[in-house]
Amino acid sequence: MEISSKANTPLKGLNVLITGGTTGIGRAAAVALAREGANVFIYGRDETFLQDALRDTAGLTGKVRGMTADQADPREVSRVFDQFAREFPSLDALINNAGIGGEDLAKQTDEGILYMVQTNFCGYLFCARQALQLMTKQRSGHIINIGSINAVEMNAGGETYTGTKAAIRAFSESLRKSVQKSGIKVSLIEPGRTGTDMSNASPEEQQKAEAALKMLLAEDIADAICYCLSRPRQTVVASMQVLPLLDQDG
Repeated sequence: MEISSKANTPLKGLNVLITGGTTGIGRAAAVALAREGANVFIYGRDETFLQDALRDTAGLTGKVRGMTADQADPREVSRVFDQFAREFPSLDALINNAGIGGEDLAKQTDEGILYMVQTNFCGYLFCARQALQLMTKQRSGHIINIGSINAVEMNAGGETYTGTKAAIRAFSESLRKSVQKSGIKVSLIEPGRTGTDMSNASPEEQQKAEAALKMLLAEDIADAICYCLSRPRQTVVASMQVLPLLDQDG
């Protein structure tokens, strides 16, 4: 896709793959991008959520397609990229977003630890590697990794989850430096407390926190994704923290 260096990159016509695109931030991003005319491919682990997301995006300007897959398995990731290639002629952007929450380390099983690391971190690696094979050939593309403010704050509890988010932070910066001469951008977005299905708060508690300006909407992070993708060719948003206005307890 030829883009002028003197104007912001248009979202219309971009072909975007969103991991974890059936719920939360990924779903909000799919809606926002398709509304602006981007063509979007989403996947998640649950068929019901997938169908809900496809119905939610039906009739928007951009085309939206999807499938079920589990990114903890590299074979599933390969299947996703094979299906993406059948639907769209090129990959302009990968939104690495899929992830799971979990218990504190002392309460986790060995299997739970492995699955979280494979999903939250290895899955990002699997997807980025597949994306780079396509983007390097076309000498353009954009990988946006969705991390978490937990990587910076490192609060007590949820140690494995925090560790994966810190790993994503390091991976993003290293990858950005590795691929920039190939014309590929890498951005990291670290949201603060956000109202999604991964939150420990109930829907009612989330709505109350959002109204009190203590919690972000998934749409706020979708806006940040659109902002990163719409920068001029010579500009990359290397990292961004998006926090609720009242981000401290009390």
